[in-house]
Amino acid sequence: MVFSRWIQSAQRLKREVVALYLAGRDPRTPWYAKVLAGLVVAYAFSPLDLIPDPIPILGYLDDLLLLPLGIWLTLRLIPPGVMDECRRLAEALEGERRPANWIAAGVIVLLWLLAAWWIGGWVYTQLTK
Repeated sequence: MVFSRWIQSAQRLKREVVALYLAGRDPRTPWYAKVLAGLVVAYAFSPLDLIPDPIPILGYLDDLLLLPLGIWLTLRLIPPGVMDECRRLAEALEGERRPANWIAAGVIVLLWLLAAWWIGGWVYTQLTK
């Protein structure tokens, strides 16, 4: 019972991300909503997470908090009529292959590399004191 509700919630979340993608490309959407929608959709479609899923608890925390929070905030900035139309279109497109955003993946890899470089430098200076 609980598992089926989770599956339904995940499907709604996916549909909402596709609707945000469509709304972000709609000329009636304000530019600031387009920017935020682009960031949220890029993160959702990215093949990499900001915090990798194998990290206990934290790995799923970004998916459970950041993505819904970003969607909620973006929805508040997009005109309701545009979102209604985009939701209907997203529902019609359901089942098609979602795009992978390799640029977002590259940014996330770069952030991880910079963090590793910074931590490595800090550890090195601590060990050589």
